[in-house]
Amino acid sequence: MALFTIKDLTFKYPNGKAPVLNKLNLEIQEGAFITLFGKTGCGKTTLLKLLKKQLAPYGEISGQIWYKNTLIDNIDERTAVADIGFVMQNPDQQIITDKVWHELVFGLESLGVEQSEIQKRVAETASFFGITNWYHQTTDSLSGGQKQLLNLAAIMVMNPNILILDEPTAQLDPIAATEFLHILKRINQELGTTILIVEHRLEEVIPLSDYVIIMKDKKIVLQEAPQNLQQEMRKLELYDMLVSLPSSMQIFDKLNKKGTVPITVRDGINFLKEHYDNQVKSLGYEKTSKEDKTVLEIKEGFFRYERETPDILNGLSLEIYENEFFCIVGDNGVGKSTLLKIFSGLNKLYAGKIRLWNKEYSSYKKTELYRNQLAMLPQNPQTLFIKNTVLGELKDACSIMDYPRKTIDQAIESIVSFLRLDQLLEQHPYDLSGGEQQKVALAKVLLMKPKILFLDEPTKGMDAFAKTEFAHLIKTLKKQGVTIVMVSHDIEFAAQYADRVSMYFDGKIVSIGNRVDFFKNNYHYTTAAYRISRLHYSDATTVERVVELCQKNKEKNE
Repeated sequence: MALFTIKDLTFKYPNGKAPVLNKLNLEIQEGAFITLFGKTGCGKTTLLKLLKKQLAPYGEISGQIWYKNTLIDNIDERTAVADIGFVMQNPDQQIITDKVWHELVFGLESLGVEQSEIQKRVAETASFFGITNWYHQTTDSLSGGQKQLLNLAAIMVMNPNILILDEPTAQLDPIAATEFLHILKRINQELGTTILIVEHRLEEVIPLSDYVIIMKDKKIVLQEAPQNLQQEMRKLELYDMLVSLPSSMQIFDKLNKKGTVPITVRDGINFLKEHYDNQVKSLGYEKTSKEDKTVLEIKEGFFRYERETPDILNGLSLEIYENEFFCIVGDNGVGKSTLLKIFSGLNKLYAGKIRLWNKEYSSYKKTELYRNQLAMLPQNPQTLFIKNTVLGELKDACSIMDYPRKTIDQAIESIVSFLRLDQLLEQHPYDLSGGEQQKVALAKVLLMKPKILFLDEPTKGMDAFAKTEFAHLIKTLKKQGVTIVMVSHDIEFAAQYADRVSMYFDGKIVSIGNRVDFFKNNYHYTTAAYRISRLHYSDATTVERVVELCQKNKEKNE
């Protein structure tokens, strides 16, 4: 049975030059686990919000959306709230109360459910999700993973028929993201709840899916089971989207193999054992030079937000080299973003030293640190938006930097071309997808012409293709002499492109190395490619390195 039926759906935002959905047709089958993906800006988030009438964006709409046998506009409010659950990308935007227990009961109280029934449902839900130990905590004391789990529990307590999720793991560390996705699979298998998830972490979500939907050019272009996905994508010439697939599927594709496609890490391990020898086990990697010039340094740094709270930086020492791309990974809530704020001068150490170009930060006048020196892209790009259009945001950046009037148009035209923003200029920044907002915020920051750029989770909300473009941007900035420091949960991106990677834990940098040595020496914080290959090869930390080593070794039985 189809839970949702969508016919010829077209939607355009106010002031938008073109529709973001164009005669889209789709059926969502009841009880299925469905993954929806496509390039950044293809309309995924808009589609999801149109399925939840309370979140439906304002704009021009035509076509029909049916929930079961009723047009969605005709569904009564109670059904729309209780039957159709929605989990957003940013957990802080969805939590509305101060206590965990209050968040769980809020929806039921709003629906007028009797107290005895509320108590029973909350008890069951808290036990199912394993949150009884923090049931009485304040919501602002929770980690990112706990907040997102609470959002999920607060929706599931209402027993929805379908759970719609818009990139729910985008702000979670790799371990928390894995746990969250497997809870979704339990919900689907044990409770029969339909799952419709937009996600860019396809490594783990595709193996959980009954079928996968691909959006392109504002329409649904493919709906297929994971086993047939790669073959059908090739038939439709969706070559640029193959990089989105799980590592085992990419390896299979790049080696031009035929037969059963490996989908999981375990499938990938068995595929390598069955098909390839391992006489050549290593590719090696050029080590970082010890003679690289230090541009930024923290020495024995200590920081806390309040006198009575624990230290977030606890004797941290770190050097950043000139013109490198340096990545910092670690769990949610350990202090990675705080470290970036200290580097950018927004927070100050209470002990220790911090230097820029071997000069103490305190020696700089405040404007000196930011005039063509330091710039930061925050984790939430919306904090940079103050205008009603994207073009207004770019002009605002030029105004802050006192660009000569005759150079403003040229500067904006250059950054628009560089980041491909030409179709977004007249749109409101808040109407953009998460990935598009990241690009607009980055454009504002780059108009500051920094020598050192700090990036806080810049790839969240980006599809694999957009990440490839973003990597090209980073390489271009490096050629222009820019040093880049990135905090990220995206270990696959760090393994592919960073010069050095470090692990932040307990207020310190506990490990650091080049992008190959760092990930091959980790067991949990490592890439899917290395999990697939570590029993066979010694340093294949990316899909490309696995493929290269396979090609250097003999194929078995061929």
